[in-house]
Amino acid sequence: MAKSSSSQRVAAVSRKTAETDIALSLVVDGTGVAKIDTGIPFFDHMLTLFAKHGLFDLTVKAKGDVAVDYHHTVEDVGLVLGDAFKQALGEKRGIVRYGFFYLPMDESLARVVVDLSGRACLVYEVEPPSQYVRDFNLILVKEFSRAFSNALGCNLHVKLEYGEEPHHVAEAIFKGLARAMDAATRIDSRIAGVMPSTKGSL
Repeated sequence: MAKSSSSQRVAAVSRKTAETDIALSLVVDGTGVAKIDTGIPFFDHMLTLFAKHGLFDLTVKAKGDVAVDYHHTVEDVGLVLGDAFKQALGEKRGIVRYGFFYLPMDESLARVVVDLSGRACLVYEVEPPSQYVRDFNLILVKEFSRAFSNALGCNLHVKLEYGEEPHHVAEAIFKGLARAMDAATRIDSRIAGVMPSTKGSL
């Protein structure tokens, strides 16, 4: 279930399955306020960073089968967050559409590029030396990214240029995605109300 506002770029989306129960609200033009509770502390930290550095107001309440695995919760939050952006952006008139950012986090450097094209495509080149932050497998960052791209309908390219510490690697990716999405979703006053595509739709 999704609700969006045409006057403000906001959305509230919920999703309930046998594996997860998620309620999420998003303000695209926010100030970075986050209230996150997924039952996965490290994932909560990453989503809080995403909101803070993208200047998105984000509330997430998720209950999942985390006693089994974190996969379903992380993937489904990615789906719901992508859907929320899709609902909030509507026809995408006047947006910049493209966004990219190189994000350094100590020894790690991530490159994140997005195109809010309406077409889902993920290119993910990340091979950290260690896959785990405590019990959080970094492969789940890829699953989150894939779900986000599919639900939003965006090209998403993520590349770890280099990095060693797995926490820093994940943090660079989430912050980089935040800054890239902030750039891509901005309204360009020069094309206010105009579709940023020669096809006339996205």
